[in-house]
Amino acid sequence: MVSPERDGTPVLITEAAPSFEEQHAARKRKYAIMMGARIPCLILAMVFYQTWWLALALIVLSVPLPWMAVLIANDRPPRKAEKASRFAKEKGALEARSHHVIEG
Repeated sequence: MVSPERDGTPVLITEAAPSFEEQHAARKRKYAIMMGARIPCLILAMVFYQTWWLALALIVLSVPLPWMAVLIANDRPPRKAEKASRFAKEKGALEARSHHVIEG
């Protein structure tokens, strides 16, 4: 019998980043939502043309939406900072050993 807490779904045990396909799908979804919000703004601006300040506000709101949608869609999550493993030689380590000189 499976307990209610464990219904057989896999549990995420690592801190792995989402796959490229998942990230790309999320960015496409955000782009579509933002570009889809522009059309209702323009339609509402036409509906409220007699209230000039509301129509103007809706048009001004719809102007930067394509620019913002492209910026958000092209933005990827930052990479994780990884420390590079660098070799650090000890000072004087080579000089501490004795050197054999071969005379010919």
